Amino acid sequence: MLSVTPIPAFSDNYIWLLRQDTSPEVCVVDPGDAAPVVQVLERENLTLTDVLITHHHHDHVGGLPELIQRFAPRVIGPSNPQIEGIDEAVNDGDTCRVMGRRFDVLAVPGHTLDHIAFFTAGIPPLLFCGDTLFSAGCGRLFEGSPEQMHRSLTTLTTLPDDTLVFAAHEYTLANLRFASAADPNNREVAAALSEAERARALDRPTLPSNLGRERRINPFLRCADPEVRAAAAAHGDTDTDLATFTTLRAWKDRF
Repeated sequence: MLSVTPIPAFSDNYIWLLRQDTSPEVCVVDPGDAAPVVQVLERENLTLTDVLITHHHHDHVGGLPELIQRFAPRVIGPSNPQIEGIDEAVNDGDTCRVMGRRFDVLAVPGHTLDHIAFFTAGIPPLLFCGDTLFSAGCGRLFEGSPEQMHRSLTTLTTLPDDTLVFAAHEYTLANLRFASAADPNNREVAAALSEAERARALDRPTLPSNLGRERRINPFLRCADPEVRAAAAAHGDTDTDLATFTTLRAWKDRF
């Protein structure tokens, strides 16, 4: 069985550690900082064999040089020369095997143009989506267009409802506060906000979420919902799903 453990980094990043059963060999996803990874590896006598990278931002790749120097893992990530140390460059539709599991690579541009996600089927399915999909939110558009991000999110929503969503940041509380404004009569949003507040008060992660839940609480996945459109209409065009998404993203940027 594949277990996934968060390694907190910086103020709100999660570096995800993957381990198959009791094997000492592990994989990490988006190691922006080497120090917390090294600490866990040394404390638990683990061997880093693989690294998955979703995109080129420093808080996702900054720890790579030290980890490569110390452990020489196989590094799998997007085909982008900005990322030094990629051994296996992958693109949309490619597959790779990590920790005994097949991972499908999905292109999900929007936050950045090189952004990819890794999905593995199983019980349950697992999705490592970097900064594309957050619980109750989505990434800012630093390089891509609203159309690209909306298409990327639509791609992710084709995955099974029970897919666990391992996003790279602890943004859930802020996202749910926005969701409360963008979907004000949604009781599941209100319940999720209370739950997230309790978890964070105890310094517990709010992740992973799952796609079924995100379809019900994430306004960026609910652009066709009449109440979301009605709330967004005060802030811009809502004539189409894409227009509603564009308005929501701009509203969230200044929320």
